[in-house]
Amino acid sequence: MRRKRGPDGKFLFASNGKPLMERDPARYGKGKRWRVRYLDPDGQERNRSFEKKIDAENFKKEVEADVLRGTYIDPDAGRITFRKQAEDVINNRTLDPGTRLEMRKRLSKHVYPVIGSKEIGRLSQRPSLIQELVKSMEKAGLAPSYIEVIMAHVGLVFSVAVDDELITKNPVKSSTVVLPKVVKKKLVPWTAEQVLGMADVLPRQYAATVAAGAGLGLRQGEIFGLSPDDIDWLRGVVHVNRQVKVLKNRLVFALPKGEKTREVPLPESVKLTLSEHMREFPPVDVTLPWRDLDGDPATARLFFSHASELYGGAVFRDRFNDLWHRALEEVGIVPKLAAGQKRGMTYREHGMHALRHYFVSVLLAEGESVTAVAEWAGHHSAKFTLDVYGHLMPTSEQRMRKTIDAALRRPDSAADGPQTAQEGSE
Repeated sequence: MRRKRGPDGKFLFASNGKPLMERDPARYGKGKRWRVRYLDPDGQERNRSFEKKIDAENFKKEVEADVLRGTYIDPDAGRITFRKQAEDVINNRTLDPGTRLEMRKRLSKHVYPVIGSKEIGRLSQRPSLIQELVKSMEKAGLAPSYIEVIMAHVGLVFSVAVDDELITKNPVKSSTVVLPKVVKKKLVPWTAEQVLGMADVLPRQYAATVAAGAGLGLRQGEIFGLSPDDIDWLRGVVHVNRQVKVLKNRLVFALPKGEKTREVPLPESVKLTLSEHMREFPPVDVTLPWRDLDGDPATARLFFSHASELYGGAVFRDRFNDLWHRALEEVGIVPKLAAGQKRGMTYREHGMHALRHYFVSVLLAEGESVTAVAEWAGHHSAKFTLDVYGHLMPTSEQRMRKTIDAALRRPDSAADGPQTAQEGSE
């Protein structure tokens, strides 16, 4: 309706002084004509308009029921865009600085272009839009495992929105959202000859990194952050206290992965290797920011260092990896590249992490406790260790044969042969 005007263009009034109203021909009977007014749980008046009376009545019933059940969600709360919600999560959630950088980079490149401008309320009601996001990443050629990582970020954004009562459900958890299947190849650990070969061909100042990886199960960043002061030489224990991380092409010290320190037994062979390395290459004091680029400076005396002032004397992984890749070719673990060829997935599969795989596989093959191995390797759970390395453990049949052979072996029998009858015996 609109206020009525006379021929002279002035508003007309009834005898009681109220303005006269008339239908607006451009708007009457069109648009959202039905409005629901209600009080939210905080006693604030809210309203929402609908085109059809039946929709308004249904909404009124839903709101009243939600308020009584204590499950009311402000319908306008979900109008925030996915990008805004994601940036709030990235900025405000307690995350490792490196995780924060990677999460923002992945979402900016693969998610925001597809659903960044869409309202989270609408997305929560339309799981099909999330499936479209998955398909767009598949078409872009992203590996299933990488899509899984990105969708974990997306799921976190929606989970926070649910906890903040902006939306009622997380669309990523819908049964209609299906991720591409990740085909996990069984891990094949290196042989002892390959491990020792890498130590032989790496530059001498880095040869002991192989012992730290294969003998202590340290990650690459933990090796670069290892200090003689972290070792209890008398007790034979290594305290894994820090790692060297890369943030925006700069280096920082940080706690090991998962922000968990740990202790690892020090084998005598590794102790000897590190001792000889110290004599030939004295440890160097390195000062880096702690945890973040603007973190407080922290100093550690490191086994392995680099002369570059750009990285504060610490080893930068990209420079080291170039040496590592050349060593892989020299040992024959990967074929040498022809002129113009680029290093691909084969090199990534045989990165420095292969030393950790060797460490875990040797211990499990000898029947060491899965729980102990998971603790020494710094895995987040023994289940993860079993899932990745379980196929390397000796089978029940192998353990049974070995146990019975040992139990029934006579003291004077050969250690590796069957028992034979003696002459003259009955």
